[in-house]
Amino acid sequence: MDKTLRTAATGLASQQRFVEIIANNISNVNTTSYKKVRPEFQDLLYETLHPAGNTQKLSGPPLNEVQIGSGTELAATTKMFKQGDIKETGNKLDLAINGDGFFVVTKADNSFGYTRDGAFQVDRDGNIVTSQGFKLEPGLTVPADAIDVSISRDGIVRAVLDGGTTEQVLGQIQLARFINPAGLRNVGQNMYQETPASGPMVMEQAGVNNTGELVQNNLEQSNVDIVEEMVNMIMAQRAYELNSKSVQTADSIIMTAVNLKR
Repeated sequence: MDKTLRTAATGLASQQRFVEIIANNISNVNTTSYKKVRPEFQDLLYETLHPAGNTQKLSGPPLNEVQIGSGTELAATTKMFKQGDIKETGNKLDLAINGDGFFVVTKADNSFGYTRDGAFQVDRDGNIVTSQGFKLEPGLTVPADAIDVSISRDGIVRAVLDGGTTEQVLGQIQLARFINPAGLRNVGQNMYQETPASGPMVMEQAGVNNTGELVQNNLEQSNVDIVEEMVNMIMAQRAYELNSKSVQTADSIIMTAVNLKR
């Protein structure tokens, strides 16, 4: 009966993790460019009580193995990089990626970070930066006398300067892509970090080699489906209740066995 308690305990722990992941998805339903996380569970080792083969009747067909499982565990979490809705904001430096790809920024420790959050700003030196102050790569500087900035779908940044009528090319925004974007590590601040699972970063021009195009004056919304998450939460709650019922039942059986001698 101890095995029942241990098995049910793994179920309780797994459903608790499931609820934590659901809660994080729901809490980020309004986070720019957030990608929902899907948990993946796997069963644990099995105890073989009776091996395959017929030991009672040698002439009969072999019997199935008698096995008892020992529960479940959270095996992995997968980021779902489904395209989020693109919403117009009217801000000239707001950029959405329509398709695959990531903006590349330089973090405070001079390492690269990758994000799909295109809510960019201009710092006091004219550099295009994220809301956390991380510089966009390759670096682009907007002149102080620029009165209008336009960004094409392939990432070319142009500006009209005060007193002028023609556009001046400031540079071109490039995007990073990965063989396995689901292998990227979340590091907070709408940022991802490269890992061995994601593969190396490849810089591409927007719209080339399956890299998405840029949409100016827009931001990508979270891809969390609130209805789906609520259904998942109900399922997790019911599964948790059933696992707790298993614990109660096992405890009741143990008490019955203890009381047999009385």
